[in-house]
Amino acid sequence: MSSPVTIAEIARNAGVGTATVDRVLNGRSGVNVETERKVLDAIHALGAPSIVRGRPRSKGNFKFAYVLPEGNSPFLDDLERHIAQTAGDFRHQQITELTYRFSAEDPAHFALELSRVTDCDAIVLVAPDVPAIKLAINDHVRAGVHVATLFTDVAGSMRQAFIGADNRAAGRTAGLLLGRMACQQQGTQLLLASQTTRMSGEIERRIGFSQVVEERFPDLSVVRLADIPSDDEGACKALADYLASGIDLSRLSGLYCVGLASAGLAQALAQAGLRQSVPLIAHDLTAAHQSMLIDGSLAYVLHQDVHYCVLTAARVLRGLCENVRGVQSVAQPRVEILTAENLH
Repeated sequence: MSSPVTIAEIARNAGVGTATVDRVLNGRSGVNVETERKVLDAIHALGAPSIVRGRPRSKGNFKFAYVLPEGNSPFLDDLERHIAQTAGDFRHQQITELTYRFSAEDPAHFALELSRVTDCDAIVLVAPDVPAIKLAINDHVRAGVHVATLFTDVAGSMRQAFIGADNRAAGRTAGLLLGRMACQQQGTQLLLASQTTRMSGEIERRIGFSQVVEERFPDLSVVRLADIPSDDEGACKALADYLASGIDLSRLSGLYCVGLASAGLAQALAQAGLRQSVPLIAHDLTAAHQSMLIDGSLAYVLHQDVHYCVLTAARVLRGLCENVRGVQSVAQPRVEILTAENLH
């Protein structure tokens, strides 16, 4: 007697993931007609019995993959730790989580690694907004895997939910805060520091910042310091070189750090004697940012409720797996303005 056919064998034969085969075998929604036909054809070709051995799972027991970029990002490192610490909440929701970190320096390679994430029911994704990523997302969704983006979106893809604060509103908030402080000084110039990025969240922040300064503070100008290195040492040198290039330092009235290396930027301001006169705003409450708020290196940190976002993404995807109507309608977290006085 031949051995029973496994779900993995059917998945390989059909060219889909094991989660998709599981959906077809259990008659659950989320698989398009073409993919379902491939699975059924593979079952017929392999002569599978009506009960097929494979990954054991009961109804409502799901496997979710959290896919994050690698790199020099304290926020993403904190996010990975937060996901691990939330494992108890996931188990309560009958969810098993797996976390993957892929290099995002080459978006095409990140997309390839993303496409290789299999044997899961849903994916929570932090990724660059590039065509290759969109195609990888679309392939997963067509194969019956639900996808939600977290903190930064991949617009135009087939992802089913975005969980995170409004990044353009966050940029506008930074512009409003620095613009109001500049009105109390003699400076007329705001600096906008950013890395070369494909993350739509950071791009949206830049747009929002420039918009609100143009709309509400016509006497101020924005000077963008593009391609700032993502490491603190490199960022410090880049800003120090700019400040030493002969510009009128008295015109500077604020610095907005869109992404990484806020500590390096703060160091360059301090070295130039601008720590008090050029307030710095950054994103995400990391341990370093908490210390910088307390010692005055940062004026404000713009933050969002990470715990809420991680759990909401899981809840939305679990609802999609169970075909719960209206589960995608969620309240997005607010942009929180943190100072040295309201840390908690």
